[in-house]
Amino acid sequence: MPSVFSRIIAGELPARFVWKDESCVVFLSNRPLRPGHALVVPRAEIDHWLDLDTTLLDHLFETAQAIGKAQMAGFKPARIGVMLAGLEVPHCHIHVVPIRGVHDLDFGNQDPNPDPAVMDGAAQTIRRELRKLGHPEVSD
Repeated sequence: MPSVFSRIIAGELPARFVWKDESCVVFLSNRPLRPGHALVVPRAEIDHWLDLDTTLLDHLFETAQAIGKAQMAGFKPARIGVMLAGLEVPHCHIHVVPIRGVHDLDFGNQDPNPDPAVMDGAAQTIRRELRKLGHPEVSD
C-alpha cells in the first residue's frame, strides 16, 4: 500500500506544493510546527534515510537548503531548523522549519488544525522567495 506521501505525490491527496523536480517534491506540513514548515520528500518511496543513495540524499539536502533560504527571506526567523525523524510516515522526509528556538522543533507543538489562509500565505511566501532566488522548480 502506498504511503500517504506517495498518494500526495500522485495527486490522490491534496497538498500545498512549493517545489517539484524529477527526484523530489516539497509541500507544506499539514500539521505545521510553525508557519512555513515544509517537507522535502523523495518521489521514490524509501522508508529510512539511511537507505537513500548518496546522490539522492545530497539532492534532498540541497533542496532543503534552497527551501530554508526562501523561508529565511520570507519569514525572518532566528534560524531554519532541519529534522529527520521518520516516525510519523514510513516515507523518508526532511522537515524544514522556520524557528525562533529549539522548542519550535517539538512535535508536541504541531498545529492539528492550521488556518487555511495562513497555510496559503506561507506557501505563496516560499514560492515568491524561491522565484527571487532563481529556482525554476517552484510549483503552484
